[in-house]
Amino acid sequence: MAASAVMERLRYTLLLLLLHSTDSFYVPGVAPINFHRNDPVEIKAVKLTSSRTQLPYEYYSLPFCQPTKITYKAENLGEVLRGDRIVNTPFQVSMNVEKKCEVLCNFPNKPVTLTVEQSKLIAERIREDYYVHLIADNLPVATRLEFYSNREEEEKKKEKDVQFEHGYRLGFMDGNKFYLHNHLSFILYYHREDVEENQEHTYRVVRFEVIPQSIKLEDLKADEKSMCTLPEATGSAPQEIDPSKENQLLFTYSVHWEESDIKWASRWDTYLTMSDVQIHWFSIINSVVVVFFLSGILSMIIIRTLRKDIANYNKEDDIEDTMEESGWKLVHGDVFRPPQYPMILSSLLGSGIQLFCMILIVIFVAMLGMLSPSSRGALMTTACFLFMFMGVFGGFFAGRLYRTLKGHRWKKGAFCTATLYPGVVFGICFVLNCFIWGKHSSGAVPFPTMVALLCMWFGISLPLVYLGYYFGFRKQPYDNPVRTNQIPRQIPEQRWYMNKFVGILMAGILPFGAMFIELFFIFSAIWENQFYYLFGFLFLVFIILVVSCSQISIVMVYFQLCAEDYRWWWRTFLVSGGSAFYVLIYAVFYFVNKLDIVEFIPSLLYFGYTALMVLSFWLLTGTIGFYAAYMFVRKIYAAVKID
Repeated sequence: MAASAVMERLRYTLLLLLLHSTDSFYVPGVAPINFHRNDPVEIKAVKLTSSRTQLPYEYYSLPFCQPTKITYKAENLGEVLRGDRIVNTPFQVSMNVEKKCEVLCNFPNKPVTLTVEQSKLIAERIREDYYVHLIADNLPVATRLEFYSNREEEEKKKEKDVQFEHGYRLGFMDGNKFYLHNHLSFILYYHREDVEENQEHTYRVVRFEVIPQSIKLEDLKADEKSMCTLPEATGSAPQEIDPSKENQLLFTYSVHWEESDIKWASRWDTYLTMSDVQIHWFSIINSVVVVFFLSGILSMIIIRTLRKDIANYNKEDDIEDTMEESGWKLVHGDVFRPPQYPMILSSLLGSGIQLFCMILIVIFVAMLGMLSPSSRGALMTTACFLFMFMGVFGGFFAGRLYRTLKGHRWKKGAFCTATLYPGVVFGICFVLNCFIWGKHSSGAVPFPTMVALLCMWFGISLPLVYLGYYFGFRKQPYDNPVRTNQIPRQIPEQRWYMNKFVGILMAGILPFGAMFIELFFIFSAIWENQFYYLFGFLFLVFIILVVSCSQISIVMVYFQLCAEDYRWWWRTFLVSGGSAFYVLIYAVFYFVNKLDIVEFIPSLLYFGYTALMVLSFWLLTGTIGFYAAYMFVRKIYAAVKID
């Protein structure tokens, strides 16, 4: 028991060191703000979100108290695409200055009157389970949730597990009645910085919590100076919002400051250590086992079967033996025969290369801590710009492959590469955006942003794809080791298990098994407003995915060629992307079991964006598998003697 306890403690110490080392890394230029006592600490609103509707709304879409002048923050591309609309609020908070209770709108004797329409809107948002997101010094507000981890030991050990929920609930329902959280108790934690003697102390904000309360108008006693007195917890009634009539209420808040040992560099740890890290380690071990399993199969095929095949084929025996050849050598005259629609194939593979380069760089940079959640929208902005600039690599690979497949119309091929996949993405996003516009949600991409994205597409991506395509097409085509016969060989009737769809099912399950646990955390981050930050794990999973896709693709193409079917170009691309089919099934499972979405437009948004994810994932894994299979095919045919 003692030994296991020591090991457990050692493991947690190492884990904390690892987390601390990754989270304490900040981008140069993101400097901490030092506050003196009484300095104003601005509270800003970000948006309202709900995992039930997937439609964010801006803060002042509801009748909250407004400052004299509303000022929106200039936002980057990622923030706009996420639906953030950061705006100032009338909360007056000063560093290390307590406030017992203060009325927010400056009319203590004249409460806020909500019209019937406003009351209906608030009641609808409460029913839809909306959360309000505020920030102070770029730290998002969180609601503390305390619970006992083990009910049986409750009497022996009164330690509570603490978790944090992003934002705070707009209100709650009791039966058919709606109650609004109209009083906010802010708890801000500061870290006192070390200063030299005779200097004034400086403070840094390191945590921002809120306790939302619903207090009836009659129980809030307000005076002329906008000060108020909170009732006793036991004797107060909540503030009901009746959607069928006008409602009167007061918006109030209190501020409490506490000193904390948390340093500024580690202040995001509270928000980022919400999920269990052990599950990620389980995911990595699970993935490594899958890859070793695949490597074992591959080694067996390559070392035993292939060497035996090549040795047999290269024996200079008599003509009768040569006539009785079977297996993959038989199709040597057709294996490099160009497929149908070579332009579309090379265009899709070019987009796959573009995606691969973009994802690899984004995950690697994020793993170094440069795209942490503290720099809002940085991840999405970086991904968009990188995809545009990676067009030069996509164009180069597509152009060279198109030349290898005996293509001649390089300009049309380059245009196809630059517009086929991005055009589908833009089309789906535009249709979904029209629905979001109809709901007046802040998640709708504004028209100027859409024009800017189009300018990036046609002004950066398209010319770079043309540039890459031009050089790729001019470069020497891939050197195929055997000549192609003029007359195509007849393909024998294939067994049922060589069917394309069966191949997709077989090839997809292992790469998907290597990454499905990480997929759960990514889905939670996208659809349930969680922070995703474990990019170190994601980078490992991505490498494992690349290896497993390559290996399974080689196995599948080997079996196909042994069955004397040389039409492997398109088939390898389709079959290697088989894990995308399982991602689609998982997305449907997640929708049914994890999300509480019932309306049409949220469901449409979910499946629209899921379709984009599945398409992108298919392109990515299909491209990885295709190039692995192509290298393998060239290698094995270069190793045998062909007369």
